[in-house]
Amino acid sequence: MSEWLVLAIALALVCALVLAMTAIRHRRVADDEDTSETPDVIEYMTMMVGVVYAIVLGLAIAGVWEARGAAEDSVRREAQALYEVTQRADVYPVPVRDRIRGEVDAYVSHTVSVDWPRLVSGKDASPEGAQLLGKLRTDVTHQSPANELQAQAYQPLLDQIAAADDARHSRTQSDESTLPSVVWVGLLVGGVVTIGLIFTLQIRRSGRELLLAGLFSALIVFLLFMVWSFDAPYGRAGTDSAGAFQDLFPALSVTASR
Repeated sequence: MSEWLVLAIALALVCALVLAMTAIRHRRVADDEDTSETPDVIEYMTMMVGVVYAIVLGLAIAGVWEARGAAEDSVRREAQALYEVTQRADVYPVPVRDRIRGEVDAYVSHTVSVDWPRLVSGKDASPEGAQLLGKLRTDVTHQSPANELQAQAYQPLLDQIAAADDARHSRTQSDESTLPSVVWVGLLVGGVVTIGLIFTLQIRRSGRELLLAGLFSALIVFLLFMVWSFDAPYGRAGTDSAGAFQDLFPALSVTASR
């Protein structure tokens, strides 16, 4: 199911529920109820709950946004390091150069086509990716430099492979949800309480009040949707978060997506 479809359904359900509850409450109001004033203590408590919830919600959004940024940085570093390996291997003879580039291509294809769907679905990365990267490291390590130019490129090649391995470990360790379950319970319960406080302000069934109630409820739902969407560092579906690999290895990315 598309993320936007989830958002549309959530917005429609919450707004419909709020408007329906407002209409039901208006019908059950006693004829002699004074709706011209709201007790000061209710207004104060409503304001305080709203402020506290806004702070918590803002911190949650900032937390998941930072975690997603760190995950994207790991992907970028991994892809860039592998790309540097393919470029620096140009100093080796054609058979060696093609073998190194082929091993890089095999690792990238496996990462995009196999590992990425597993990361998106919440599974651990497959061990085959580590094996492919280890094979690349072994081949480069055992390739003795034949001239000064190859000697100068030897250590930088190993450094780039080590950087790719480090970035890979960071990527595989940051694929889980950022927010613990207790925080999600607090966000959902806080959202329900914050929206429910609308009914303590003696809201009536006028068009303006119903519009504001609907917009306020839609805003809360949208902010919670943002937290839910960003809480998956590599997205909820597809390989869009593998953009760094797709940019640097476009041919392999097209093949892997078929």
